[in-house]
Amino acid sequence: MGGRVTEWTTIREEHKIFEDEAVLALDKPVGVAVMGERHDTDLVSMAREAGEELFPAHRIDKVTSGVVLFAKQLRHHGDLTRQFNRRTVDKTYLALTRTHGIPASATIDLPLSVGRKNRVRIAANRADIVTVTADAGPADTAGADTAGASTAAAAPGPESAPWLWTVPAAKTFPHVRTYPSVTHLARLWEGTEHTLVAAHPVSGRRHQIRVHLAWVGHPIEGDPLFERAPTTRTFLHAWRLAFDAGWDGGRRMVVEAVPGPDFWRSLDGEDAAVAAASLTGFNAPATF
Repeated sequence: MGGRVTEWTTIREEHKIFEDEAVLALDKPVGVAVMGERHDTDLVSMAREAGEELFPAHRIDKVTSGVVLFAKQLRHHGDLTRQFNRRTVDKTYLALTRTHGIPASATIDLPLSVGRKNRVRIAANRADIVTVTADAGPADTAGADTAGASTAAAAPGPESAPWLWTVPAAKTFPHVRTYPSVTHLARLWEGTEHTLVAAHPVSGRRHQIRVHLAWVGHPIEGDPLFERAPTTRTFLHAWRLAFDAGWDGGRRMVVEAVPGPDFWRSLDGEDAAVAAASLTGFNAPATF
């Protein structure tokens, strides 16, 4: 017990990015769950053992780093969770892929379902995914590999035009429960081997960004859902979170977790510096 209390104290001191009388925002390290972990190794359990009761307004995956928002009192928790449920919270993630071909701006509008072994997948065959631009009609599919992580989609039109990855309604699986899911993307940087994108999950489903990117041919590097025995961390980071502070007159608040050095570890020094610099001054496009 003493070790977990010490671990919580360290995490709270070193990873706190914002705190007031109502909420605590932490930059969650990779490998730590928000709640529900066996053996009480999650943040909520560690805090409780240290004498602090916290109420998470949302969750991010254990393999993901970045912003997690907690209510410090139960009376604030309901309002925060309602904001997430009503999709009035703006969430921006950073994802690093070892691929090329992601357009400057894109939307992935692909329904999710749960397949064998409780794995989240697209509720359609990968061969039925089509790419569309504002300047052109339907073009090439995202490929025929239903594993969803092997090839990038072919370019459907002018590079500057926004892309849409989608699937015709008639091709969506009729025999399973499906969950409409939308992710907006903005390419921030592209190097010789990697691409850095900002991702805004409108619907916020489980594993949404990870599955969406993989099924259009751009899996996140180090993602164990789509990479066997990865040797690196999963390069997905919850970067920014914007919400309304009902306890402070409804003021819109933005909290940001700057990616740590481990997020840039798969890039060489020059690429890491340029990729990190691309975050400066980023303003989400209108589609966000």
